[in-house]
Amino acid sequence: MSEHSKIEWTDHTFNPWEGCQKVGPGCDHCYAETRNARFGGGQVVNWGPGAPRRRTSPANWRKPLAWNRNAGVFYALHRRRQRVFCASLADVFDNAVSAQWRFDLLRLIVETPNLDWLLLTKRIGNAAEMLEQAMRALTVGREGWRDNYLPNVWIGATICNQEEADRDIPKLLAVPARVRFLSIEPLLGPVDLTAVSYVASPGYFGDALQWHHQPHCSRHKRYPAVNWVIAGGESGAGARPMHPDWARSLRDQCAAAGVPFLFKQWGEWLGAGQDGNHDHDPIELNASDAPVRVGKKAAGRLLDGVQHDGFPEITA
Repeated sequence: MSEHSKIEWTDHTFNPWEGCQKVGPGCDHCYAETRNARFGGGQVVNWGPGAPRRRTSPANWRKPLAWNRNAGVFYALHRRRQRVFCASLADVFDNAVSAQWRFDLLRLIVETPNLDWLLLTKRIGNAAEMLEQAMRALTVGREGWRDNYLPNVWIGATICNQEEADRDIPKLLAVPARVRFLSIEPLLGPVDLTAVSYVASPGYFGDALQWHHQPHCSRHKRYPAVNWVIAGGESGAGARPMHPDWARSLRDQCAAAGVPFLFKQWGEWLGAGQDGNHDHDPIELNASDAPVRVGKKAAGRLLDGVQHDGFPEITA
């Protein structure tokens, strides 16, 4: 359980519990499952249908309280709030997890208002109902999530292809949150976010990146739908290559809509049209332009010579 995360888009990683189950093609080579087996003596103890989820220690649960106490020092140094990626080794909205555990997590989030909590899920269809249930328990039935969503919670959905985008982005946009974001990693095919149509009430329509009033109200006034897009290729054993044009397309879609874009990594493979890590020696590609497996560090995270580190603008 990493306290200070090496993930490019967060400061801390907090796992309230560990364990999950594969739900789509992006899960095929799950690093968390591999880690679970390594620490389980070769047995995938907390993974798969019927496997128990393991709640982490009380000491681990106290770490966010310390981060929250030090938030002022962090803000003075970096001029922004600390971000906490919650459940890198699990899924907050996993059906196999006790509702009481989610209630305890939400209470911890309430107790740490100086932190921005990034709840990223592969089960976005569960998020609205489970958050509503936990919030009503927290407020003794008076206010649910829809009426009183927490300003320090960002809700994200993981997708890997167009099919998942079409299916899951409308579910994400239906969940009230200060920030909604997408993690398109591993990117396994081209994704057109502008093709994901969405109609919001009252009188808003648009796509995954932006919506606007119906024409009779304000034809040109646009509002963000998804506030942030993260994209990246696959790393680790069995990693699949990502075509450069898939990443370029997402970059250009976000630029056109004014949505912050973060390119996390190419993954294990380097192919024609990719930059590679400029700290490494140039890598000679195959004459056929087929991608070459060079490793995550050598492949780097430069997209057409640029490091994309877009973030939503959130003030203290």
